[in-house]
Amino acid sequence: MYHYDDYDRALVRERVAQFRDQVERRLSGELTEEEFLPLRLQNGLYMQRHAYMLRVAIPYGTLSSDQLRALAHIASEYDRGYGHFTTRQNIQFNWIELEQVPDILEWLADHDMHAIQTSGNCVRNITTEAFAGVAADEWLDPRPLAEILRQWSTVNPEFLFLPRKFKIALNASAEDRAAIQVHDIGLYIYQQQGELKLRVMVGGGLGRTPIIARQLRDDLSWRDVLSYVEAILRVYNRHGRRDNKYKARIKILVKALGIDAFAAEVEREWEQIKDGPARLTLAEYERVAESFQRPAYAPLADVDLEHGARLSQEPAFARWVERNVMTHKVSGYSNVVLSTKPGLAAPPGDVTAEQMRLVADWSERYGCGEIRVAHEQNLVLPDVPRSYLYALWREALDVGLATANIGLLTDVIACPGGDFCALANARSIPVAQAIQDRFERLDYLHDLGSLSLNISGCMNACGHHHIGNIGILGVDKNGSEWYQLTLGGSQGQQAALGKVIGPAFAADEVPEVIERIAQVYLQQREGDENFLDTVNRAGLEPFRAGVYRSEEVSS
Repeated sequence: MYHYDDYDRALVRERVAQFRDQVERRLSGELTEEEFLPLRLQNGLYMQRHAYMLRVAIPYGTLSSDQLRALAHIASEYDRGYGHFTTRQNIQFNWIELEQVPDILEWLADHDMHAIQTSGNCVRNITTEAFAGVAADEWLDPRPLAEILRQWSTVNPEFLFLPRKFKIALNASAEDRAAIQVHDIGLYIYQQQGELKLRVMVGGGLGRTPIIARQLRDDLSWRDVLSYVEAILRVYNRHGRRDNKYKARIKILVKALGIDAFAAEVEREWEQIKDGPARLTLAEYERVAESFQRPAYAPLADVDLEHGARLSQEPAFARWVERNVMTHKVSGYSNVVLSTKPGLAAPPGDVTAEQMRLVADWSERYGCGEIRVAHEQNLVLPDVPRSYLYALWREALDVGLATANIGLLTDVIACPGGDFCALANARSIPVAQAIQDRFERLDYLHDLGSLSLNISGCMNACGHHHIGNIGILGVDKNGSEWYQLTLGGSQGQQAALGKVIGPAFAADEVPEVIERIAQVYLQQREGDENFLDTVNRAGLEPFRAGVYRSEEVSS
């Protein structure tokens, strides 16, 4: 993973000192809340329903064991003993006192971390998939380019006050596990005749107006990634709306102009800067890529006999290996997903300080001292020898991190919702946990197979409900919490937006509705079709008929 140099450390520490002064001026009354608002937002500090929330950046979802322990310290010393991992691969602390924020930021700086640009109308955390560098279907590790983009965009004065927030994601695998098509810019990295190339997608996003990104350009040299992204941002900065925040995202601009006109404007801008100082050199790429060298893997047998015997002797372990252990590009190793979705025991994405410390320990004992945060809010241990899987499973099982549900219906993606967020119309966590409780029987879950369920507490779509196979959106109806359902959403190479099936449901009706949807799927599926394939083939009508039958569920 990337290691800070003196320049990185100096920049972060200067920002800590600057914000310490700003907090002191706010507490003394020298700064009003209106004046303080943009300052705190660009340091990741939000005001939520009950307290301040601090969002800490985890660039491209990669953490060292030391950094995860540093986050555990914040959770135990400054919060209520836990943190919440997000769909943007960051972590949020929900119970922060303003007076303590400078000390927290200084602690983060001590461990080469920060909260810079995790909010505000700027370029946010650069993301990629959790298996970057270790995925079996990967062309190459996308993290060096992600890190170069992070360095370029951090405190870049030209792009600190964009019309609206801006999100960039990269993918370099056959399967898109970074959801690049629902980002403002999505970069697909591939190799062509030995040369690193990029396919540029633009104008994706969820929220109030969900849109799948359009291809802007293909066959772009890796050397031009900064200048081309700069050209896009300049066009957006110049033409993006600032009079209406609901119409300020780049997706609205691309839709209004049309992709061809937008592309022409970007090309004109790029022509002026493409041969300038932003063009990457091989030396700069190699300088950054040096931090992402693969570990010195020992030669290991792909199948361990003791491991194989355990699979036949312990069905629970076999289920966990089937769902939570992913293929590694090196024979004899695996990537292990630790589920943060145990049902009623904890909200989706929440991890306690003690669990963080244990995961840090496991990363050193069983892996290479590195942890990844997945887009689905789970944690990943890369580089685990297969012979260690059983021991790791036993330890994870003891602390609630071994639920065998990755990719299943109870692997719910959920925002914090109305329990914390001041913007939310409805609560997400209780509904997500009620669904998990309803489907706790693992045999039934495995019969349903791969099925994503996402829930958001408002139209901002932090739970990415639009791209869940089943999506749930919390809405306000005359002061009451109701939930609108969509079917057929998906992320990946064939990204699609779900379609609303009909009127919304009360909170206590939702688990029963999800059960009815599952039953319709089991009745309708042909052969080994997964849920999404069945919805796409059969359409919404069978599901509407099953859900809105007259008894029990109201409309």
